[in-house]
Amino acid sequence: MISTINGTVRSIHSDRVVIEVGGVGLSVLVNTHTSAGITMGSQIQLFTTLVVREDSLTLFGFLSDQSRSLFELVQTVAGIGPKVALSILGVLNPQDLARAVESEDLAAIERVPGIGRKGAQRMILELKGKLSDLSPNKTILAHVPAWREDLSGALISLGFSPRDSDNAVTALLSRLASDGVDPTTIPLGDLLKDALANGKSSRD
Repeated sequence: MISTINGTVRSIHSDRVVIEVGGVGLSVLVNTHTSAGITMGSQIQLFTTLVVREDSLTLFGFLSDQSRSLFELVQTVAGIGPKVALSILGVLNPQDLARAVESEDLAAIERVPGIGRKGAQRMILELKGKLSDLSPNKTILAHVPAWREDLSGALISLGFSPRDSDNAVTALLSRLASDGVDPTTIPLGDLLKDALANGKSSRD
C-alpha cells in the first residue's frame, strides 16, 4: 500500500492534485478542504490510501494522518464508499464528526452531500464509541441527547442495569434507524414501551 507521498505540487483542482514524485506525476483525489490548503509548486507530504478496483487504482490523499484514518474508518459503515467518505471529510473535520456522532447530531452529518437521514443514523449507530482516538487530546466533549438520558434513566428505575439499559436503547436506535425514524419525534412513553418490550425479550 502507498501510505504517504512526498513531492512537488504540479496541478491543483477542487477534487484532485498532481504530485510529482521522482519524475512521475501522481494524480491524487482530494476534497476541497485539502486542495485549498495546497500551493502550486510547493513541496508537500500527503497521507494516502490506495483503493484497488478491477479496472482502476485510485489514490486518495489527506494533509494529516488523522484525516486519513477517519477516511478509512467511515468506510466500515454500510453504504459508504471512498467518494462519500471523502465528501464527509470535506464538510466535517475529525473532531466535528466525532462530536456529531457521540452527541447523535443528525443535522450536522446530514450536511454532507450523499448522506441522508438514514445514512446519518447508520453512521451514528455504527461509529458511536469508535472516534474518541481521533481527537488530539483523546477526549470528545459531547452531551448525551436528552431523550436518551431520560429513557436510560427510566429503564434503570424499572430494574435494568446500566449496561442492559444502554444495550436496550442502542437496539431501539437501530430499529428506528432502519425505518428512517428520528427518535426525537416519538413521545418518551412510546420509546419506553418499545425498549421495555424488546429489552425484556433479549434479557429473558
